[in-house]
Amino acid sequence: MKKFTKLLALVLAMLMSVSLLAGCGDTASDDNGDTAETSPVLEKILSSGKLVVGTEAQYPPYEFKDIDANFVGCDMFLAQKIADKLGVELEVVDMKFDGIIPAVQSGQCDLGIAAFTNTPERAEVIDFSDLYETSQQLLIVAAGNADKYATKEALKGLKVGSQKGTIQSQLVTSALPDCELFELDKYPALALEVQNGNIAGLVVDAAVGESLVANSKGALEVSNFAFSAEEASFGKSVVAAQGNDALLAVVDEVIASVLDDGSYQAAYDEAVKLAAEMGL
Repeated sequence: MKKFTKLLALVLAMLMSVSLLAGCGDTASDDNGDTAETSPVLEKILSSGKLVVGTEAQYPPYEFKDIDANFVGCDMFLAQKIADKLGVELEVVDMKFDGIIPAVQSGQCDLGIAAFTNTPERAEVIDFSDLYETSQQLLIVAAGNADKYATKEALKGLKVGSQKGTIQSQLVTSALPDCELFELDKYPALALEVQNGNIAGLVVDAAVGESLVANSKGALEVSNFAFSAEEASFGKSVVAAQGNDALLAVVDEVIASVLDDGSYQAAYDEAVKLAAEMGL
């Protein structure tokens, strides 16, 4: 109890500090008409002693489950670090990717951590943390088609897959306007569509795509197609409901720490190895 009281005092002091430095966010007036920043979700987390994080646990190395059904991956490492910083228990909720932001908006989840790409469109309805990772985007095709589908002209009129609700769907639409977007909920299912010749390829983060190729038993490969930096210069962030700057200040502090000390990269490398061992 003493530890929690000290933590609460520390966070309240942080709230006051962020309010003074940022001068923005949700505000509440006291009897003198002065305003101080509030962070409803942070207050909920501290009062409940639990941080609820929404994810989609079929996206190694970022988030997946090990053989004991435990949530693992570099994003889950980050989630645990945030919970540790707040001194609370971590609860992870597995759901469809396109349901995570609505769950955060409605308060079902406190944060969304699922390799979310930081985009202006999403920023209109959700708040982002600082970037914690950047990733190249790959086109994964059936073995033998790396050169066949290396240009936009070669892909014209063909189906290209992506996970429903992701930035990759937007990328296919914007960068490959002459292709037909084909969406499914899970990447393993999309990989099967590619292997079976039903779609020309699928667009995915580099680490996930390389994992799909490595575990396809020679059925898939990375296309020689390349998106330009202007088309696909993506960075990943944690998402929170709008108006919770103080909570995001804590998240940003954790992100800075795990990037500076190399522990996020180590967790990423470990997750890549584990996923390979599991055949994911």
